[in-house]
Amino acid sequence: QVQLVESGGGLVQSGGSLRLSCVASGFTSVSYTMGWYRQVPGKGRELIASIDRPGRPDGGAHYADSVKRRFTISRDDDKNTLFLQMNRLKPDDTGVYYCNRPNSFIGWGQGTQVTVSS
Repeated sequence: QVQLVESGGGLVQSGGSLRLSCVASGFTSVSYTMGWYRQVPGKGRELIASIDRPGRPDGGAHYADSVKRRFTISRDDDKNTLFLQMNRLKPDDTGVYYCNRPNSFIGWGQGTQVTVSS
């Protein structure tokens, strides 16, 4: 069964950090570009970071302008796990965070709530 399980969210003060994890099952993550999405109330899910399959010389990481230089996406394909290190968090980063395969979507996980207080 193909499944994504996100974790690591929580309540943090502005300027703080969190590290999100996404464990994939039912497929081999190394074969796919993986991404993190954020959804805020009243809006759709926005792709904020993605990472290409291994082997790209630059690591193949891409970021939305809103998170560039604050968030870092990484992957451990031996553990079928995707990470998002979030630093210098802002209240605007509040939302539910999901992972998925940007080029070949599968069912969404339950997401993990991130709340940043001012």
